[in-house]
Amino acid sequence: MSAVPFLSQSGEPGEPGAPSEPRDPPGCAVLAMPVEIDFCNAAGLLPLITAVVEQRGDTLRLLVLDLSTTRFMDSQGVRLLTAVRHVLPGAARLRVVAVPRGLPSRVLELSGLRRDVPVHDDLAEALGAVSGTAGSGAAA
Repeated sequence: MSAVPFLSQSGEPGEPGAPSEPRDPPGCAVLAMPVEIDFCNAAGLLPLITAVVEQRGDTLRLLVLDLSTTRFMDSQGVRLLTAVRHVLPGAARLRVVAVPRGLPSRVLELSGLRRDVPVHDDLAEALGAVSGTAGSGAAA
């Protein structure tokens, strides 16, 4: 399992409130995103996500961005997810985990991004979608 710390709200890796390191099943990269995604940090997150994608290369089948602890996300978060979709290798897919009634989930719905990126209620569901064992609660 690789350790790729993401920026905390203050911009320093490893501080309280920073996204956790990825928990990676084979062929997958799972990245927990920060508590807030906005104009202050979205541009800095893209190179970090891109580095993980490039590190995995052709073995990456699925990238899961876990927004379950993200409490605020504005249009910059939508732009970030759109940019991530474009840096993924051809065979890799993007899935998002978001709390169903949370602000990020609502932003994804209002922006229309939910039509293009499957959004799941929890990590197990997002990972199960790859193996075909996801429950019916997927909001894809």
